[in-house]
Amino acid sequence: MTFLIARSRSRARQEESGDTAMRARAPLVPTDTIASRALVTVISIMTFLAALTAGCAVLISDASRDWSEQVSREVTIQVRSSNPKVADADATKAAELARAVAGVAEVRLFSKSESEKLLEPWLGAGVDLSELAVPRLIVLKLEPGATVDLSALRKQLGQSVPNASLDDHRMWIDRLSAMAQTLVWIAIFVVGLVFTAMALAVAFATRGAMAGSRHIVEVLHFVGAEDRFIAREFQRLFLRLGLKGGAIGGLCALALFLASRVLSNVWALSPGGDQIEALFGSFSLGPKGYALIGLIAFAIAILTGYMSRVVVFRHLGALE
Repeated sequence: MTFLIARSRSRARQEESGDTAMRARAPLVPTDTIASRALVTVISIMTFLAALTAGCAVLISDASRDWSEQVSREVTIQVRSSNPKVADADATKAAELARAVAGVAEVRLFSKSESEKLLEPWLGAGVDLSELAVPRLIVLKLEPGATVDLSALRKQLGQSVPNASLDDHRMWIDRLSAMAQTLVWIAIFVVGLVFTAMALAVAFATRGAMAGSRHIVEVLHFVGAEDRFIAREFQRLFLRLGLKGGAIGGLCALALFLASRVLSNVWALSPGGDQIEALFGSFSLGPKGYALIGLIAFAIAILTGYMSRVVVFRHLGALE
């Protein structure tokens, strides 16, 4: 009988010590809750939206730079005259003047039929343009990196061929650059809004987690536990949630851009593939774009941990 009583007391002590060890290992903030899973979902969505916006901004910036480089390497001369013979003679003379300019790699003089064919997308095919004074077109391709004195060429054309006008497309390049910069700034503003919304969501989630552990936090605070210790526990939890959500959202954004690149390669084989590629590019972010998406995912994780730390410190400061 004495043996049974001693054995039962020993088992009770073991169970009590086991419960104490489990409580010691138990985290200050519950990790696997509905609120934490919901926060991971919110972080994933926010990261995806921010990465998608930033990636589109990179694509627009790269496409604008490519357009500007292509357009800046070409100069157009138009020769206008109601007399076809005079137009042909002036166009030939303007082409000779252009070929003599240093830095001009190629000069192409469009024939009258070729110039009329350029109007088909706007006027339609089969239209009789014989009664119209269609300008003769001369396209100059400049050597890469060469500095061409277009002002001198424009002056020579004004003296020798008054009917000719030179267009270096500077106005279109400036408009294109301004439009691209505006879209990039809009993308930066949207990313900033996403980060702001993310910070507010983390702040409310931290307050909810502290409300669930309010008694434990208050006891630890009043018995002398350092605020840094309590804040560190919350920060570790929310940093893990931020890393998980940021990784999910960033990988989804990367998968979307990779799928878009594959589709663009398929579109390139279609009849209008050249126009699509010229307008939108190849949907290839490049190392800079992929690194930017990774940076955004990591920044959102850091923001998540930092915001939770700030909220905890403010709450503990209000208890004093």
